[in-house]
Amino acid sequence: MWTPHYREFVARRGLVGKCIAIPAADDVSGVGASIELLDEDSAAEEANEFYPGLVVKADGFVPIGSCLIGTGDPYFINVRDDPPGPVYRIYHDSVIDDKYDRQQAVACVLTSYELLLQFAGR
Repeated sequence: MWTPHYREFVARRGLVGKCIAIPAADDVSGVGASIELLDEDSAAEEANEFYPGLVVKADGFVPIGSCLIGTGDPYFINVRDDPPGPVYRIYHDSVIDDKYDRQQAVACVLTSYELLLQFAGR
């Protein structure tokens, strides 16, 4: 499910299961994020059994994290982006079918998933 580059990135740094806190000032969308990074099996479950993953995977989005503050908005990378691509938050309330408005539903959190390392130890 994940790209080889992302899979190697998280494995090499032991990031699976880590909690990542991104302050609003460092979040491209300005909201801030509290993310628990998923393992690949949990990511596949998110993509194949739950919204918004069921819908957005057709657009190349694959889950990498869940929200720790209870919003239910998971975090994704896009397999169509060149590595290391951005981290996106996808608002689950905005994705009910394949006609979702990407401008409304998808927010960029970090311009590169490698930036997750900056926030992993906080």
